[in-house]
Amino acid sequence: MTERIYVDNAATTKVAPEVLEAMLPYFTQDYGNPSSIYAEGRKAKSAIEHAREQVAAAIGADPKEIYFTGSGSEADNWAIRSTARALKSKGNHIITSAVEHHAVLHTCKDLESQGYEVTYLPVDKYGMVSPDDVKSAIKDTTVLISIMLANNEIGTIMPIAEIGEIAKAAGIVFHTDAVQAIGNIPVDVNAMNVDMLSLTGHKFHGPKGSGALYVRNGVKLMSFITGGAQERMRRAGTENVPGIVGLGKAIELATANIPEKQEKLTALRDAYIKKVLETIPYSHLNGHPTKRLPGNANISFEFIEGEGMLLCLDMKGISASSGSACTSGSLDPSHVLLAIGLKHEEAHGSLRVSFGEDNTTDDVNYIADSLKEIVERLRMMSPLYEEAQKSRD
Repeated sequence: MTERIYVDNAATTKVAPEVLEAMLPYFTQDYGNPSSIYAEGRKAKSAIEHAREQVAAAIGADPKEIYFTGSGSEADNWAIRSTARALKSKGNHIITSAVEHHAVLHTCKDLESQGYEVTYLPVDKYGMVSPDDVKSAIKDTTVLISIMLANNEIGTIMPIAEIGEIAKAAGIVFHTDAVQAIGNIPVDVNAMNVDMLSLTGHKFHGPKGSGALYVRNGVKLMSFITGGAQERMRRAGTENVPGIVGLGKAIELATANIPEKQEKLTALRDAYIKKVLETIPYSHLNGHPTKRLPGNANISFEFIEGEGMLLCLDMKGISASSGSACTSGSLDPSHVLLAIGLKHEEAHGSLRVSFGEDNTTDDVNYIADSLKEIVERLRMMSPLYEEAQKSRD
C-alpha cells in the first residue's frame, strides 16, 4: 500500500476543491469585517447572506431561519438551552433519547442540574426510537423534544417525520441533530415537521469550525453569545466569513447529487458488511440493516478490543474508528452500543467504517481482507477467545 485508505468520513471529511476555492478570497482579498459599511465590509456581508441562502435551499427553509455557528455541538447547545430558557414559564420537561450525541446528552445533564427534568428514551436493538414512546413520554410540562436524525456511531436513521407530527400536534418544539444526515440523505425541514435543526460543514466536505442552526419562524430563539449585533443580535462575534462561505458552497455541492451518492455508498457499505460477516466469525452488525446512513458500517467483533484493531489497521494504511470521534479518547464503552443491548466487552470490540465518495470496491476488499487477518491475530492473544473455543470443543 502506498496511499492510505480513509474510511472515517463520519468523523470528518476533506474539504472539496471547489469549497477551498470559494473560501480563499475571503482570507487575503475580500477580508473586510461584515459589520463595516464600506465596500470590503459590504462584500463580506453579501457573501454571508449568499451562504445563508445556500443552506436554506438545501434543507427547504427560508434564509431568515438560518443562524451560523462554529460547530454542530454549538448548534445543539444553542437549540436546547435557548428553548429551555425561553419556555421556562411553560414547563421544565425535555424528551431526548439514550443514543444522542454527547453535545445533546451533556447539555441535558447540565440542565438537569439546574432543575429541569429530562426523559431519556430507550431504543430497540437497532438503535431506533419509537414514536409511540415519544408520545407516551409527553407531559403537560414538556417544552422540547430533541431526537437525532441519524446516529453518528451506528448510522440508524430515526423516524423523524413521525416524531415531528407528534410534537406538532402537542404544540412542543422539536429539535433534531442532523449533523450526520446532511449530504447523505434528503433533508426537508417542512416534510419532517422540524422546528430546529443542527448541522456542521466538516461532515460534508466543508471546513471545520463552521455550522448552522435552523430555527422555524415563530420559534423563540434566545441570544447565545452577547456583545455585538451579529446574526440578528442572537450570536455576537465577528463572523467567520471564509468558514461560512465554505459551508454554503459545501452544502450546495453535497445536496446536488444525493441519489447518486447514496447508490454508490450503499453498494460499498453492503459489500463490506457482507464480506466481513461471511469471513470473520463472531462478528455482528450494529444498527438497522437497511434504515441506516449509506456509508456507515458498524460491526462488533467478539473477544478483542477495538483500539487494537484500529492500531493494526493504521499500520496497514487504513483510517477507521471505534466509535464517535468526539469520545474516541475515552476508555468507556460506547453509550450507543450499550443502549442497543451489547455487553461491555462486545461494545469494546466495535469498529466503525464510514465510506466516502473517493472509496472504491478495491478499498472494500483490502479493508475486509486486512481485518480478517488482524482479528485472527488479536484473537490468538485473547484469553476470552481461547475459553470460547474450548467450550465449543
